[in-house]
Amino acid sequence: MYYYSHMHMHCPPGTTPYIIQPGDNFYSLAIRFNTTVDAIFAANPNINPCMLMVGQRICMPAPPPPVTCPVGTVPYTIKAGDTFYSIARANNVSLDALLVANPQVNPDRLFIGQVICIPRPVTPPPVLPTPVPCPTLRRTNRGPDVERLQRLLVNAGFDPGPIDGIFGPRTEAAVIAFQESKGLTADGIVGVDTWTAMGVTCAPTPPPTTCPNGTNPYTIQAGDTFYNLAIRFNTTVDAIRRANPNVNPDNLQIGQVICIPGPPTPPPTTCPIGTNPYTIKAGDTFYNLSIRFNTTVDAIRRANPNVNPDNLQIGQVICMPGSPTPPACPNGTEAYTIQAGDTFFSLARRFNTTVDAIRRANPNVNPDNLQIGQRICIPMS
Repeated sequence: MYYYSHMHMHCPPGTTPYIIQPGDNFYSLAIRFNTTVDAIFAANPNINPCMLMVGQRICMPAPPPPVTCPVGTVPYTIKAGDTFYSIARANNVSLDALLVANPQVNPDRLFIGQVICIPRPVTPPPVLPTPVPCPTLRRTNRGPDVERLQRLLVNAGFDPGPIDGIFGPRTEAAVIAFQESKGLTADGIVGVDTWTAMGVTCAPTPPPTTCPNGTNPYTIQAGDTFYNLAIRFNTTVDAIRRANPNVNPDNLQIGQVICIPGPPTPPPTTCPIGTNPYTIKAGDTFYNLSIRFNTTVDAIRRANPNVNPDNLQIGQVICMPGSPTPPACPNGTEAYTIQAGDTFFSLARRFNTTVDAIRRANPNVNPDNLQIGQRICIPMS
């Protein structure tokens, strides 16, 4: 009855009818038709594979489309006994690389005739020589470029004398001999043509930098940054950025030419009555200036309404309020002006008193932030 119930079955799209022959089973049919046992099961959900009968009609899945391997891989056809591990070892690739190259393949269910992709190392592009500066050299020149020239002459079979970085008569004679051998103008002067004939890839000479009005050209030296240039030239980092919109401040190159703004126009040095001009120095803040000049932060702010206290610039001129009359020291103490290196501890030892006594005599003074020129009161024994 099983046999007759399937005599007139219709096969779904993507499959073709097949009549069971003696010895057939799903596994042998999968190998013969380049498919999988799972695919045959899926095409025949109502058929018992353990009870196939000769003459029975089943549906065979169409073979999978040919595998197209991506760039950097080659196709490989599975053979008896193959596993991903053995294939990876035989082809000198990692198991992970093999899995990545075959994301749709189940490594635990490989079948003979199945096509997978084997990764192959991609040939890297050729490394082009790095262009280097090719300075014009002639007799009397000295330095590492001359030493480089002398080594190249030796490699080319010409004797420049000692490799000492000095362009003397022997180096000049070797250059002339080399130029003659290459059909160049034999003048003993090493220019781009001579460097190129020696196998050097010369960097193109950059066009001269034209700086806009109000700025001046500057050649980058070792250790330069926009920050220290701003301090050195009495300008700001923002001003240098604006003057050099196409320059990467994090990748300055020695010899690179940039434009430095002229110093900003200083504010009028005519300070109002009761104040005096003061030029900002490294480390200055309104707070430590108020202590040094015996005034207050608010008084300095009022005297400089257009100055940003959080963006003081070295060389900037501000107006300092005149020092108010310092309060008199109480009885039993004497006024003292802080000097470099002073601490409450060193002053207590020097004046034969104690740190606590100095603290009590100066309740509004921070002993951890003494300023040179600050006035305090010292208890007298």
